[in-house]
Amino acid sequence: MQNITFENIHVSGKVILENDFFRQVHFEEMLNQYDSNFIEFKRMPTLEQFQEKADYLREFHDKYGQEHIRFYFPPNEKPSGDLQQYMEDGGFQTGFLELYAIEPSKFKGKDTADIEVKEVSEEDLHIYLQLQYDEDSSYGVNYAESKREFNRKQFDTPALQQILAFYKGEPAGYTDIIIGAKTVEIDNLAVIEKLQKKGAGSKIQRFVMESFPDKTVILVADGDDTAKEMYKKQNYQYLGFRYDTLKLFPIKENGKEYEPGTLKI
Repeated sequence: MQNITFENIHVSGKVILENDFFRQVHFEEMLNQYDSNFIEFKRMPTLEQFQEKADYLREFHDKYGQEHIRFYFPPNEKPSGDLQQYMEDGGFQTGFLELYAIEPSKFKGKDTADIEVKEVSEEDLHIYLQLQYDEDSSYGVNYAESKREFNRKQFDTPALQQILAFYKGEPAGYTDIIIGAKTVEIDNLAVIEKLQKKGAGSKIQRFVMESFPDKTVILVADGDDTAKEMYKKQNYQYLGFRYDTLKLFPIKENGKEYEPGTLKI
């Protein structure tokens, strides 16, 4: 297997500032997408350095009406105790991601006859958009509507495939496949709650493996998510972790404050 790192994971947005300490990514098309607007540290910051960059990013995002600040820390390093305490006391949501990869021929997963998986077409694009909208609504109406328009535009992107799964003809799940030169990334894999544990997630992955047998398949899992145990059983290789942190701020409009994500603008 080729050398895979978090650098292989696709990021929407543009690098607008970079030096030997950090890089800043900004995505004007989706300002409220947290994972596309952030600072990524190349080396672990001290508490004072983190505070300085937090103040900077808050001021920068505030100019665009953004309600969050997000940071990624260097791979395979844990923030120091005083930094973790500062983030906890300051209302940051801190977690970690895990990186996995597999050669398609080594995939072990269920092949359920009741599940059909296909690339999204013009005819069923509305189904894909609605499934994503329903899932994204938990983050607020404004975000869900912005994401729907973004997904609609992504339909014509050659390096991305939008995938749907059906259980006995009923829409069951979806994912996005990001096609690189040597890798294929499974991104945003989801199965609707009432149809979980019927093999849709495994069948979606098998579709990817069969569609791209000569590429390394990669994905990122939430470190606290039980799905990562499934990936291990399916023969994915664990390649490392990366800590991240997020802080949300209330939105102010007409003298009132609204919780992040709830204000439709």
